[in-house]
Amino acid sequence: MSNPSPTRRTPAQNAVLEALRHHRQPMSAQVLYSAMRSQCSIGLATIYRSLGVLQKLGLIQHRVTRKGTTLYSLIKHERHCMTCLHCGQSFPINTCPVMEFEAELRRSSSFKIFYHTLEFFGLCEPCAYQVF
Repeated sequence: MSNPSPTRRTPAQNAVLEALRHHRQPMSAQVLYSAMRSQCSIGLATIYRSLGVLQKLGLIQHRVTRKGTTLYSLIKHERHCMTCLHCGQSFPINTCPVMEFEAELRRSSSFKIFYHTLEFFGLCEPCAYQVF
């Protein structure tokens, strides 16, 4: 069985994309399943398969939280942040220190880049005072 082309997605894949558009916040597959099952009959395994295909098509991205949960979202822009290891809060970084490097990789290789992420881990100011 071959992967669907970008123009021919399955109804389940379209439903997953629509759910991610509607909720706008990164979601785990389990949260996505809970949100979607009231609107349509879809299984958790189908959601996982759809997420995998949508990633390979370059339509969604994911990141793994410090607790190991994978969160999925639409690709809107590159994600750069600092994440506190104590409270889990993420703080956005508004500049991209690797944009030129990504452009060079696009020019010099045949690798198709969909997006990139950059995440630093440490302690936010309030947590740093609590921990030490």
